[in-house]
Amino acid sequence: MTYESSESQVVPEAARTAPLGHRPRRNKVPELTVYFWIIKILCTTVGKTAADLLDEKAGLGPTGVSVLMSVLLAVVLVVQFRTSAYRPGVYWPAVALISVVSTLISDNLTDNMGVPLETTATVFAVVLAVVFVVWYRRERTLSVRHIDTAGRESFYWLAVLFAFALGTAAGDLVSERLDLGYWLSAVLLAAVIAAVAIAHFALDLDAVWSFWIAYILTRPLGASISDYLSLPTGDGGLGMGAVVISALSLAVILGLSGRWPGKMENSRRNT
Repeated sequence: MTYESSESQVVPEAARTAPLGHRPRRNKVPELTVYFWIIKILCTTVGKTAADLLDEKAGLGPTGVSVLMSVLLAVVLVVQFRTSAYRPGVYWPAVALISVVSTLISDNLTDNMGVPLETTATVFAVVLAVVFVVWYRRERTLSVRHIDTAGRESFYWLAVLFAFALGTAAGDLVSERLDLGYWLSAVLLAAVIAAVAIAHFALDLDAVWSFWIAYILTRPLGASISDYLSLPTGDGGLGMGAVVISALSLAVILGLSGRWPGKMENSRRNT
């Protein structure tokens, strides 16, 4: 589904002499086509399985794994900020690492520190709302069609981080309270996302809010799919294993992102 589309950017002469942090660049977020949503859900799947594997196998403990992945995420984000346009080989690893880090943060708060899911979900929702408010007050837009300055990109990645964290906590909370199982949870979440799409296309629900609602909901959707495919049959899954699901998801991500940029560039030139 497509909620927004990229626009060709014409940089005025005055912008070329603006300070680097405020100088408009090409949009740093990819075109919001069906490929975007497929890859985003798969990044969520990788994030869930990778977080579980690292927590179990790395031998660093939950805190050590969280620190390690946070450092790796910081390195990738530095590279992302230094690019002048959307680069799939940098952008999507950043999304996948945010998925891992947000999962580890939520799991550590709940499983190791005993913070109730109601509390973590509420805190993440409040922080995300604050990010949106400050972002809008500073930039007068929350649209991902205009992530073309360092300031807007900073707000964007903060919103992505807390959207993932909120999706993780809220998804776990709904799953525990309703006790639907992974497959039914995935179907329910997919139905809600479809309702958001219908509300946008048929009822003119605002494009920006449609995007961010769907973005949050695809996090628990991907996690439910991941758990259903990877967990043992005794735990309600298909028993395919985290390694297999991670490898398959990564292969599809690489295949789609490798073909997608050319199509996106053509669409930009034609706008």
